[in-house]
Amino acid sequence: QVQLAASGGGMVQPGGSLRLFCTASERTIATSNMGWLRQPPGKEREFVAAIGWAEKDSTIMYNARTVVGRFTIPRDNARNTIFLHMSSLKPEDTAVYYCAADPRRRRTPSSVASDYDYWGQGTQVTVSS
Repeated sequence: QVQLAASGGGMVQPGGSLRLFCTASERTIATSNMGWLRQPPGKEREFVAAIGWAEKDSTIMYNARTVVGRFTIPRDNARNTIFLHMSSLKPEDTAVYYCAADPRRRRTPSSVASDYDYWGQGTQVTVSS
């Protein structure tokens, strides 16, 4: 059974930075496309970023409308962990952030929440002055 554990959330001022962690059981990171999605208060869950399963030259996708240029999604296969490095944070980035795994090894990691089979418990990020 795949298990994902997200952590690293907290409160930060606008313009600040934060790093989220997602640690997976087994070899999930090396065999699945991994994504970060978020759910702002009172809104639908939305795509943030995703990285392909291949260790080298993985395809990386970002939500072009909201986070591109501010967030990155590095990985560490040896630690079975992916990260979400967030900078220049804005109040509209406030949300519960989830990591998720899609084991189907799609050529391009998906931005659709229903394509992800396994989910972490979510970690709260609050951007406020």
